[in-house]
Amino acid sequence: MANLFLSHAQQAVGVTASPPAGNGAPPLSNPLKVALLKWYPVNKTAHFSVGQQPYGVCFDGANIWTANFGDGTVTKLRANDGALLGTFPAGVEPYGVTFDGASIWVSNVGSNNVMKLRASDGKNLGTFPMGTSPTWMTFDGENIWVPNGNNTLTKLRASDGKNLGNFTVGNSPLATAFDGANVWVTNGVDSTVSKLRASDGKLLGTFQTSPGPLGIAFDGANIWTANRGSGTVTKLRASDGTLLGTFNTPLEPYGIAFDGTDIWVTGLYVYELRASDGAILGRLVPGTNTIGAAFDGANIWIAGLNDNSAHKL
Repeated sequence: MANLFLSHAQQAVGVTASPPAGNGAPPLSNPLKVALLKWYPVNKTAHFSVGQQPYGVCFDGANIWTANFGDGTVTKLRANDGALLGTFPAGVEPYGVTFDGASIWVSNVGSNNVMKLRASDGKNLGTFPMGTSPTWMTFDGENIWVPNGNNTLTKLRASDGKNLGNFTVGNSPLATAFDGANVWVTNGVDSTVSKLRASDGKLLGTFQTSPGPLGIAFDGANIWTANRGSGTVTKLRASDGTLLGTFNTPLEPYGIAFDGTDIWVTGLYVYELRASDGAILGRLVPGTNTIGAAFDGANIWIAGLNDNSAHKL
């Protein structure tokens, strides 16, 4: 499997200085950035304590959930003010969290299963065995799609967790996204993404990215991948996989999310890119490795691995 988890040395990194401007980014001395973009050269974001080593983040319509890899829990925060609403046990090394409209699904890479928790109170509604190291999932309106380290994508019926099929994809599938009809998955070792028809899992295409794709997001028309192995993001047209652009976001991009207008990329820094052309609109120095990202309709939330917190931007 690709290098999905940060080494101890990487986890210990604390970014305290701003990177040099470049790649189209506005200089950090630009006074308009404060008024217009809310970018700061130090960590000025609101952040809220969660469990140890949060990786995945999702929004359930009212609350933010994090998967806390380091202590086998998930945390529920109220999105409007970050109030802690609960910490609930998960499996071994929870990594991804996904909302299906009523329940939270947690992928546990250490126990090779996924769990379904009732979103209202965190009650465990079922635990379902997976292949090796299940990672970041997506919901297609009826089913949960789970990447596995054995180069497959598993389709589970969300209502009861029934396995509806295992579909071969590329080497080291890591994260998934749904485009309204199809499921996309990043293949970290192959440096590709696979596109599968959600109705039956038929492979519709495999498309090249830059090295080491990890996070993936859909912007309504295009698929974006965060390419950890190359310090870039890739934009592909969802209809046919045509490459529309490759954009530099240095320092190990990890997760990616769309806020309705712009693309946000996590890593050692957080970047905001204009979705239309990939231009860098801003850059945040959070002082921690950032991993998962989710949009709550008003704010972007990112998982702060080193400081055990969820940051609200």
